[in-house]
Amino acid sequence: MNAWAEAADLAGTVLLLLGCLQCLLGVIGMVRFPDVLSRSHAATKPQTLGMLLVLTGVALRLRHGTDVGTLALIAFFQFLTSPVASHLVARSAYRTGQTGSRGLLRDDLDPQLSDGDRGEE
Repeated sequence: MNAWAEAADLAGTVLLLLGCLQCLLGVIGMVRFPDVLSRSHAATKPQTLGMLLVLTGVALRLRHGTDVGTLALIAFFQFLTSPVASHLVARSAYRTGQTGSRGLLRDDLDPQLSDGDRGEE
């Protein structure tokens, strides 16, 4: 094995471990955070970064065009769906009153979601 392949394998292993650690921290945040909005944040931001690190590490280990293309598609759909799903969960929790909005400093959604005027003044 040449030196470049060994360096790519080592970098791939390090990225895999960092990605797994990042995903683990996101899961710990989901368990420890008190409300839906905080948990939604922990479900998307660290998980997306962790998934990107894992996919990059796997790509460095595999180094085949078809495999890297498949991993790029996985990363694309992860970036596309994860924030949207988190936003929908948070919006649904807000609409059903499960967010604990008394702790919010500013509520931008209240005029938009009120039944009477729909945010028009």
